[in-house]
This record gives sequence, C-alpha cells and structure tokens, in this order.
Amino acid sequence: MSKAQNICIIGGGVAGLAVAIGLHNKGLKVEVVERDKDWKVYHVGIIVQANFVRALNALGVGEAATKAGYAYRGARFCNASGQVIAELPGETAVDGLPSDLGLTRPALHKVLTDKVKELGIPVRLGVTFTDMQDKGDGVDVVFSDGTSGSYDLVIGADGNYSQVRKHLWPEAKPQFTGQGVWRYNVPRPADLEWSDIYLAAPNGFNGKAGYCPLTPEEMYIFAVIEEKGNPRFAPETLADEMRARLAGYGGILGEAAKAITDPALVVYRPLEACIMPDPWYQGRIVLIGDAAHSATPHLGQGAAMAVEDAVVLVDELAAKDIDAALVAFMERRFERAKLVGTSSIQLGEWEMHPESAGDPVEVTDRIRKKLAEPV
Repeated sequence: MSKAQNICIIGGGVAGLAVAIGLHNKGLKVEVVERDKDWKVYHVGIIVQANFVRALNALGVGEAATKAGYAYRGARFCNASGQVIAELPGETAVDGLPSDLGLTRPALHKVLTDKVKELGIPVRLGVTFTDMQDKGDGVDVVFSDGTSGSYDLVIGADGNYSQVRKHLWPEAKPQFTGQGVWRYNVPRPADLEWSDIYLAAPNGFNGKAGYCPLTPEEMYIFAVIEEKGNPRFAPETLADEMRARLAGYGGILGEAAKAITDPALVVYRPLEACIMPDPWYQGRIVLIGDAAHSATPHLGQGAAMAVEDAVVLVDELAAKDIDAALVAFMERRFERAKLVGTSSIQLGEWEMHPESAGDPVEVTDRIRKKLAEPV
C-alpha cells in the first residue's frame, strides 16, 4: 500500500481549507476546487470553543483567528427575564489562547484564505467535479471546466449539501429537524464578557435565544425556534418575524432585539442535519466536516468538528498508507462527531417538546468538558 502524495479537495470552506493547510504543511501536494467563483461566505457570527482553538493552532492559525474575533469567558444560561441561572466557564485550550471565542464567518474565512494564499496552495474557483471514478489505487476526476486529473485521494469537504456525498451515497440527504435559526448582528454592550443562552421562550414559540460577542464593538443575536412545516418567509418580513420570536425576553437580549430593523441583514436558515454512519469513505474518496456529519448549532461545534476532522486526517495520512490512515481516521473521529451531532439534535427536540425535556445545562457542560480533552 502507498501513502497519499497527490490529493484533491472538493470544497473551499472551513473543512476544505483547514485540511489543505495541514496537508501542505506535511509536504503533500494538494489542490482545492471551489464552486463559488467569488469565494464568499454569508455574514453571520459563529461560536467556537477550546477544541476549535486548539485545532486551528495545530494548523498555525490559532493566534490569527483569536485576533480576528473576541475572546469571552464562557457560556451562561438565563431565564426569559435575563437572570443568570448557570455559568459554564471555558476550559483553556492552549497557553496564551482563549477557551471561548466569537467571530464572524467572514473573519474566519479570511484567516483561512490568507493562510492558503500565503502557502501558495492552488485553489480553482468557479469549478467543481462532474464525475469521479475510483480506480482502486487512485481517483480519476472530471471537472466542470472541462479539465481532468488523477489523484491518490479525493476529500469531499463540500458541506451539508455535499455533491461528493451524493456521488457515494445518493440516498443520504439532510433532513429538516423541525427548527430554524435566526441571526442578526448588533452593537455589543461594553461590559458583555459571556455568551448568554435564554432557555425558555416567553412568547408562545418553542425554542431558545441568546447572543455572543464577535468583536469589541459587535455581537450577534440568535434564536433557534420550532418552525412547523418548514415555512418559507418573504425577505421583506424577516426583521418583523425575528422580533416576534424575541418578544417578551428581558435583560440584554430584550434590549438588543430592538435593533433588529433591516430585513436584509437577518439571516434565517432551516436546520437540516445529515449524520453519516461509519465509515465516511469509499475506496479513495473520504468525507469530512458537514459533508460527513452536519448537525444543528446547539453546541456551537460545527466549525470545530470540521477543523478537528482536518487535523486528524492530516495526522493519519502523514503517518500511514491511505487505507490504514482512513481506518485510523474513523476510529478517532466517528464517536466524537456522532456525540456532538446526536446531542445537538436531542437539545433541539427538548426545545420543541419542553414537557418532556431533560437538563440542557448538564448536557452542554458534560460535552464541553469532553471536547476539551485531546482528540
């Protein structure tokens, strides 16, 4: 068996760029193809924790990501009036780097794309694959621009609606979980040093809401709400719809919700998840990130799981032949990613059915501590 030398990465998002950086740093030849010719991401905030910071640091961009965001003290849980009922301080990831970090998705994208450009990793924009054939000892790929190539390994890092996953497992599709997430960026109160989660909706909606610092000047509000029937909303109504879901909240959240005025700045997404069984590969084609285990945002672990996947896959490919590396990759990643995915969905189920809910604070605390352990 041979080790991977020439690798094609489908997808230029968090997972794809992270694995490209890691593989390049190990001396392997990589090429990224990204279907979006503009290579942009939508402007929302993301919450990341100690395991994410640790994984980014292993790729050499932990400090840059920290500077691009805002380090805060951890997560607090509040009642609907804003009274704090529990605090979960962060677990330090790496000396000198924070345990909990908020940053905008464009800021993270810039950190990763800047590193890719600095390293000279080739990225082909506006291109995806149209066919790929696994030959046993490699993969032949035909691209949408009419070119083709042969690779030792193809990595599908093309997100929740992955075309690589569809190629391997046509029946595997994201399923609506029953909830949608609403996001909006607002000014950050000068003294806010926590990400707060308000557990009980006071307004007839089933769900939760909260906020997270993003920069010294900015934070984002989120609301994760049951949306029966997976409705679609007219764009001009989004600000009104989001404010309605935040009506009745007190504290910082209630005050911040008044700033939701521009429907064009509301980002709404139905929550759709697809958690693949073991293994996430066939032959010489492997999935990572949301392509393999997209989950809901209840634990703030989507980006972290993608970067951890990248770091672990890089470790194994650098040390072993391809077949052994993929087996070892699954041994290290499957149960951890499954825990995050199934627990996130469980938290959403409790929010939609509060009459039979368990303890979300206990679950969140337990999993935060588990994920602070080495991968």
